[in-house]
Amino acid sequence: MATDFLLPDLGEGLTDAEIVRWLVKAGDEVTLNQVICEVETAKALVELPSPIVGVVSSLRVAEGETVMVGSPIISFGTSSSEEDETATEPLVDSEPEEDGRSNMLVGYGPGESDQRSGHRRRRSAPAAPAPATAPVQSAAPAPVQSAAPAPVQSAAPAPVQPPAPVHSAAPIRVLAKPPVRDLARRLGLDLATVVGTGSNGAVIRSDVESAVGSPVSPPVAITADETRVAISGVRKRTAAAMVSSAFTAPHVTEFVTVDVTPTVELVERLRAHRAFEGARVTPLVVIAKALVIATVRHPELNTRWDEAAQEVVTYRAINLGIAVATARGLMVPNIRDVNSLTLRELADALSGLASRARDGKTAVAELTGGTISITNIGSFGIDSGTPIINPGEAAILCTGAIRRQPWDFQGQIALRSVMTLSVSFDHRLVDGAEGSAFLAEIGRILADPLELIALG
Repeated sequence: MATDFLLPDLGEGLTDAEIVRWLVKAGDEVTLNQVICEVETAKALVELPSPIVGVVSSLRVAEGETVMVGSPIISFGTSSSEEDETATEPLVDSEPEEDGRSNMLVGYGPGESDQRSGHRRRRSAPAAPAPATAPVQSAAPAPVQSAAPAPVQSAAPAPVQPPAPVHSAAPIRVLAKPPVRDLARRLGLDLATVVGTGSNGAVIRSDVESAVGSPVSPPVAITADETRVAISGVRKRTAAAMVSSAFTAPHVTEFVTVDVTPTVELVERLRAHRAFEGARVTPLVVIAKALVIATVRHPELNTRWDEAAQEVVTYRAINLGIAVATARGLMVPNIRDVNSLTLRELADALSGLASRARDGKTAVAELTGGTISITNIGSFGIDSGTPIINPGEAAILCTGAIRRQPWDFQGQIALRSVMTLSVSFDHRLVDGAEGSAFLAEIGRILADPLELIALG
């Protein structure tokens, strides 16, 4: 009897995922919680473990295809000619738990604690001894099913089964993060041939690039007149979200140019201060703190539009999203409850957030629940822009490059550090006066960072 494994609910409102790479094939024996494939959602690249023990009958979805949650992606069969109905049975209940929670991607398969505590398994028939040829599910002893002897199946003595053939162990999987595996797959590189220099011998991106000699771009299709790159994963879903936002929320963008010389001087002093030893302090840290202060004073910017209920929803916490350009496309991970952080804690949070995003280690939770965002195009030498608001948010602040240029300072022309700030906001949620006051306050704090102490 074949058993289908359905794409599980990946959480946070995600409804589909793309199959990036299969790690098993038809005929392979799969053990409990063995990683069977890598899937990419709108949020992250995730390894998908199997809650089913059995033999792969067929892969129902090809690599590169996008499937909806609840759709079958792989089928399992039995490992012998005599079907063992328990061999391919999911080892978790398919019904929601009593507290109403449904089985999610993380933790939907039983862990050791579940097995030790006698986690209930769904059975279609009373438990019976497994056939001799059934695959070994675990090296740990099987839990005792019953103290009573098994029911007699037949008056005739059962034929003696020969010892089960010893199956060779599954290939040892090289330690590597999903983005590194994806890169190796695109390059046609066998990770088993790469010497890992990461923690515990894990293969990291630089190891893969060293093995092939140089970084390689995504796969492309080339014709005589054009080059095509398939749009998928994060880039595909980011595009859809931006189109939806641009044509749903009425955008308004305002600009202000500010003398931020005092902020630049403050950053230099913070870098030398013992309280910030080891921290990566940049103007973005002060800008983020200024945005938080301005948002607290102008809560209209920390809202969302509920179309179904026709209500304006105000967030209690400020979850600050930071746009980060990565090899897989634009990502906007966020820092939760940012208004509770000190300036040092904010510096560490920003540094860690960007580093994890670029290394492909961003957690799904960090990519959801943002309430207001910053995009720093100044890091690319750009002066200003009109950013698109992230869906579910009311505003996004855009920071331009800091340039030394002549400026009116105390009645005289002096060479100062100047930058342009812009903010795009949803005009359904934020009036022009509110948006203007919000942007002006950020500019005022950056022109005089003493406001960080007075208002922070």
